[in-house]
This record gives sequence, C-alpha cells and structure tokens, in this order.
Amino acid sequence: MTNTIENSSLPKSSVENDQYYMARALRLARKGLWTTDPNPRVGCVIVHDSKIVGEGWHQEAGKSHAEINALEQAKGEAKGATCYVTLEPCCHHGRTPPCTDALIKAGVARVVVAMTDPNPLVSSKGIEQLLEAGIIVDTGILAKDAEELNPGFLTRMRYNRPYIRCKLGMSLDGRTAMASTESQWITSKDARREVQCLRARSSAIMTGAGTVLADNPRLTVRDEELTCQMQPEIEVKQPLRVVIDTHLSMQPDATMLSLPGQTVIFTASKSESVKSILKKTGVRIIQLAERGVVDLPAACQLLAEQYEVNELQVEAGATLSGAMLRAGLIDELIIYMAPMLMGNKARGLFNLPEIERLNQHVSINITDIRAIGRDWRITAYPVNNS
Repeated sequence: MTNTIENSSLPKSSVENDQYYMARALRLARKGLWTTDPNPRVGCVIVHDSKIVGEGWHQEAGKSHAEINALEQAKGEAKGATCYVTLEPCCHHGRTPPCTDALIKAGVARVVVAMTDPNPLVSSKGIEQLLEAGIIVDTGILAKDAEELNPGFLTRMRYNRPYIRCKLGMSLDGRTAMASTESQWITSKDARREVQCLRARSSAIMTGAGTVLADNPRLTVRDEELTCQMQPEIEVKQPLRVVIDTHLSMQPDATMLSLPGQTVIFTASKSESVKSILKKTGVRIIQLAERGVVDLPAACQLLAEQYEVNELQVEAGATLSGAMLRAGLIDELIIYMAPMLMGNKARGLFNLPEIERLNQHVSINITDIRAIGRDWRITAYPVNNS
C-alpha cells in the first residue's frame, strides 16, 4: 500500500477540505441510522474541482450502497474526481456488486476513506484493489466519528457479538420498581418517546421473563411516538424480540407473542411440554444452559452469528441487567433519572450480590448528562468495556 498518501503529507488546506467533505459524508450516513441493519451506515460524497457532483447514503440492506448512489448522481463528472466514503468500499459480491469495481470503472482519481472495514471479506482488500487500479487512497479522515456511527457492526465483526446498550429508568434514589414490581411509569413521556428512537436503531431488544410477567411489554417500535428524523419513504424494521427465560415461565398469551415479527427465547429448561405449548405461538426456543442458568455470552454470540444483530438493547430488571453487567457484556448505559424518590424498599438498578465492600465497586465513565423533559438522561460506559 505504498501509494497511500499519508495525511500528514497533505497541505493544511487539503486536510481541511478532506475533513469538510468527510463530515458531510458522515451526516449522510446518519440518515441510515435506523434502517441499514445488518449492514453498516455509510455515506459518500464525490467532489470534482471543489464542487460536489454526487452524494449518497446506504438506505437498506439489499439496496445500492452509498458509493453507487453517489456515482449515479455524479454520472460522467466522477472521472478524475475525489470520492469521500465513511467506510472502506466493499470488494466482494454480497447482496450487491462490489463498489470498488464501480469506482474504478467511473475513473475516480482519489478515494478518501474514514476507516477500514473490519469485515474479513473486505478488510484492506478494497483499498488494495483501488491502489492496484492506480487510484490514490487516503485513510483515517474523521475515523473516530466513523467508528461512533457503527458501534454494532464493528463489534459484531471484531468480537462476534452485538454492541450491547442497557436502557434503564430510575428515580433520583436509584430505584427502578416498587417492591410489588410496579414500575409504570417512572420516567416521563418525553423520555419514553426518545427510547423509541433507541429501539428503532437496535437490531434486537432483550428482556427477562420477570419483566414479561410483571409488565407484559410489547418490545416494539411505536412509529407514532418516534421523535427522531426518519426518512419518510423507508419503513422502520421491528427489532427482534429476545427473552431470557431460565425456567421457561413465560406464558403463551404474552402480548409480544401475538405481534408481527420474531421472538426468540433463551432458556435453561429441558421441559419439552412447556416448549411445545410456546412453540405453537411461532416463538423460537433455544436451550443454552451454563450451570443451571442461561449462558449469556453464548446467547449474544448466537444473536450475532445467526441473526446478524448489530446493536442489542437490554430493557430489563435488576436481575438480568446485573447478570449482563457481571458478565462484562454491557458496552453502554443509558439511564433516565426521574425527579422522584421511591424509598429504600423499592428495587435497585442492578442485582450485584457479590459486591460487599467499597473496593469491589463497578466503575463507570459518565460522558453525557442532559435534560429530557422533566427527566435527566445519563450516558455512561462501564470502565472494563470502554
């Protein structure tokens, strides 16, 4: 890859131009935040003589990639142009033909890539193909921003599991439900509407059997409550519903089992009679036990491998949330804190019985706190997973 231009060798004005056009490509890529699964969100801008001649973004899996959409808009003006793309162009036949072939055929002179693709089918191979065709390639322009746009796809490709976001609602004194399990509603309508956007960007939503029995949740994206700016011509996909049900206590009349879309139950139970009853609803039941409980790391790996889950959102009580945290599976915490006190008998955020001394605490990095209606949203990352 000796033909690759190092960013430091470029004149300052060229670096600033590259950052400007890549930032535009990243804004385009964000339009696919809720619709590209299981593909990554990618944007592309084509520039010729300091003029944008084409731009595009990947909308849905199976449809044209960002580069193809931008090339179609640029037409003949792509020859000799610079192409800015937020992820390394693909070089293999998947649901669509290789983007590298299209860029070479169009005659672009230079390709600026924010980051290489960790997908082993592509990783560095796309760049090498462009270089072999005599195209100048730059990499690493706004790479951190590109990484943040696709945490799920990158985690799945690198670690063979989804990026796991745990959403919780709590009172000012850190309580998530009354001792009776009553919890609706701790947070405000504003917070609950924002959660719909978090669900919309997720490939799957995970909860525990206890939450299903107590709240009978739907675990769906409610279009009428979405506050994020969706593309009106693209239908939001309903995420896969995942239930961790160690003893297979879920009832066949649970609301989510009658809804469109798919539900998967992970269990440690061997009860074939209960399985047969639940299977009549169309649910898939996977027995995955480790010492009498569901093997959570194995379940997450299976979700990545068989269902191509990029981002998994956990919406559960203290038991499952605590188990996921103890297993080192939570990458991000989104906590909505309501201005109320629920008392010491109410339930806490996480069940962490092994913590008995202060030096056994779980450290987190809080990166953002902001008001959402009357509530406060806290974004944090467990230190060991950051």
